Amino acid sequence: MNDSLKDELLTYALEAAHRAGALLRDGRPADLGVAATKTSAIDVVTEMDLASEKLITGYLAERRPDDSFVGEEGASIEGSSGVRWVIDPVDGTVNYLYGLPSWAVSIAAEIDGETAVGVVAVPMRGETVRAVLGRGAYLGERRLERRPAPLLEQALIGTGFGYVAERRAGQAEVLRTLLPRVRDIRRGGSAAIDLCDVACGRLDGYYERGLNPWDYAAGELIAREAGALTGGRPGEPASGALTVAAPPGLFEPLQQVLDGLGAWHD
Repeated sequence: MNDSLKDELLTYALEAAHRAGALLRDGRPADLGVAATKTSAIDVVTEMDLASEKLITGYLAERRPDDSFVGEEGASIEGSSGVRWVIDPVDGTVNYLYGLPSWAVSIAAEIDGETAVGVVAVPMRGETVRAVLGRGAYLGERRLERRPAPLLEQALIGTGFGYVAERRAGQAEVLRTLLPRVRDIRRGGSAAIDLCDVACGRLDGYYERGLNPWDYAAGELIAREAGALTGGRPGEPASGALTVAAPPGLFEPLQQVLDGLGAWHD
């Protein structure tokens, strides 16, 4: 990974995220409706998700035509450059559909399979969080650092839920047992934002089952570059089975509790 390539990818990711964020913020129709569903009738896609992904992939492909692409709304292109873009055009679609502000545009760039650049734009906050592998994470010009690790019982933990009824039931049972053991739980509706909030110190930790690569690729890099640890079950990387992020000292007990509760399976 040479620095000039990472700089180039960061520049393009920032511009694509800003353009998509502006489209979503300023172009949202008053009568926005559901264009399609995915895993269940409540896991929705809007016309703006599709428009945002088209904008992002078009912008990036014009400048990097040999790259690979994977996106939540169906973008799938095999390239030859060794760079792959992992795109969530609207992370927090249900929030966006309802007019709630917690939604984001998430763009990550992998080089030879390793995430090297992550950008999460949160237009309704007026914030863009970014990270480059080995260079730290930033909100604007401020370098981010996760909060010091509290005791588990004093930790504010973010999480999210799937859209399939059987999975939600299992997640509710995990939450029922975990809630009395922590300070409190927050459910924001965007994995990308939750991971950035760990990086920013707005959450002590975060966990979720059922994420896709586009949900966490950028946010996980941002959290790690801010000093958090990330992973799945003990000894495993973050994945669709389980994603956990927290500072050292909190990460380990949180991960162990979640593993014991079976948070990694339905």
